[in-house]
Amino acid sequence: MLERFYPDLEAESAYGIDYGDYYERGLRGIIFDIDNTLVPHGAPADERAKALFGKLRETGFEMLLLSNNKEPRVKSFAEAVGAKYIYKAGKPGRAGYEKAMELMRTGPESTLFVGDQLFTDVWGAKKAGILTFLVKPIHPREEIQIVLKRRLEWIVLFFYHRRQGKRTSL
Repeated sequence: MLERFYPDLEAESAYGIDYGDYYERGLRGIIFDIDNTLVPHGAPADERAKALFGKLRETGFEMLLLSNNKEPRVKSFAEAVGAKYIYKAGKPGRAGYEKAMELMRTGPESTLFVGDQLFTDVWGAKKAGILTFLVKPIHPREEIQIVLKRRLEWIVLFFYHRRQGKRTSL
């Protein structure tokens, strides 16, 4: 039952993933969450995010920001990094992920998702058949509803890591 929430892969940070390796494997689109995946919650795009998106664009990736946030937040970030976006995405529903792939002209087999939350980001991407990367949250300060979800995520990750033979580190 908990397996539906398990990420396919984990990374310390969205900035530490070897995206070139995934491009060589045939992936062509990357869907990113924004808050606590690329920058702290509510922060604007920083130089590190802009550099990452520039490098991914040079590699040949299509990128899209998928967020449950409102349009002003998502649009300003997307414009700063040069990415497509979907706001009020309804994660973990499949529709936002499917629309993202349509906009990037990719399919589940050629798309990667990177996010920091199991119950919205990872679960939704898995329902859409997309390869998932769970990254550690950038900043510990979060809204109360996310703090409560993090406690439940710890339980899921405990069993995931036990199954993988890893220590629980998130």
